Amino acid sequence: MNTHLLSNVRQHSIKAWGLVLLLGSYAWTQPIAEELSVLQVSEARSRALSSNPGLAQMQERYQALTYIAPQKGSLPDPIVSFNAMNMPWDSFDRNREPMTQIQLGVSQMFPFPGKLSLREDIAVFEAEAALYSVDEMRLNLDMNVTVTWWEIYFLDRSLETVATNQSLLREFVEIARKKYEVGNGLQQDVLLAQLELSKLLDNEIRLKTMRDQRVIRLNVLMDVSPDMAIQLPVMMPLSTGSVAKESTLYQRAVATRPILRQEEASISASESRLALAKKDYYPDFKFGVLYGNRQEDDLGQSRKDFLSVMLSVNIPLYAGTKQSQAVEQRTRELARNRYSLVDQKNFVLSSISNSVTEYQQASAQLELFGEGIVPQARQTVDSMLAGYQVNQVDFLNLVRSQVTLFNYELQYWKAFTEINQSIARLKAAVGEENIYE
Repeated sequence: MNTHLLSNVRQHSIKAWGLVLLLGSYAWTQPIAEELSVLQVSEARSRALSSNPGLAQMQERYQALTYIAPQKGSLPDPIVSFNAMNMPWDSFDRNREPMTQIQLGVSQMFPFPGKLSLREDIAVFEAEAALYSVDEMRLNLDMNVTVTWWEIYFLDRSLETVATNQSLLREFVEIARKKYEVGNGLQQDVLLAQLELSKLLDNEIRLKTMRDQRVIRLNVLMDVSPDMAIQLPVMMPLSTGSVAKESTLYQRAVATRPILRQEEASISASESRLALAKKDYYPDFKFGVLYGNRQEDDLGQSRKDFLSVMLSVNIPLYAGTKQSQAVEQRTRELARNRYSLVDQKNFVLSSISNSVTEYQQASAQLELFGEGIVPQARQTVDSMLAGYQVNQVDFLNLVRSQVTLFNYELQYWKAFTEINQSIARLKAAVGEENIYE
């Protein structure tokens, strides 16, 4: 959207908005509205971010993963052994045989140098990816709350528009009835007006049902009772500020979007797994010390105690079916993660473009309906009504003009709502609040 058009939207939207609001008497209100506090969009966002159980679950998962790295970077537990060696099976006499001894030993496994640090790195990168997933969920939750809040706001304005048009159609019914009673009108005009009024009543029922569904959804996101009634403000200002160019938004998203940082952390973890798989070609070491205590012989001669030292290594004898296969597996996983990063980046950039396009379209439509179509449609209805009262306009054309006005009013509020929803989606796509120049 060019700068001049966006400037006109900002300068004249409040005037047009007020004009549309004055078309109705705001007859529709919630039955217990006076008992409810007005829920601002900022308050709804704050409640959800502080109370949503899904977000809390993700945060706890991240906290749990932070405790894994120290475990992975530690040596295996040492092994303490107690042995009775070379005992005569017939008497179990420790003095009888010179090699009989009681052994006490300790052994420790030492992975090949570099393996422990790689295992720790993998755990660190996995925890880092989990942290970015929390940030990504926070963005999506914030967006869903904002979009749902504005859906309810649109339905409120739609119900007010329906109530206004019901009032006008009741006036049409009364005018048509009076003309019919004095012989200047037709009974079909009365029936036609009543039919259109019934259609509006049906619209009201459907809109109320849709509003109840959105309220349930918003309450669940805020972690409150689904049946809690919600009242939104009647007047909301139009969002101000020039949205930055798409190329600028692309750069910000690449630098800040959590889902991309999560993919990068997953790539780092995969690189460490591949390096660890290659390290598995090298053996681990086990070092042990044993002390053997011997008793005196039958003649009372003392016997020397023994001290034994052990060193053992595992041999990668089956590398072709184990280590080599593991390296190939980790190589493929790394390639998959790299492709996933490219795919996610393309998705993020396309989301930004779609949101910008929606914002530009909604802004242009808001100006068109607010400054041109709605006022013109209203003037048409007033002119048609005046002409019908003096038998210069057919009643069917009068009703059609009123229905047209009703649809245009709904489209005005739809455009107003979509501007704010597209901004919420754009902020989530970029990964930050600042999407303006």
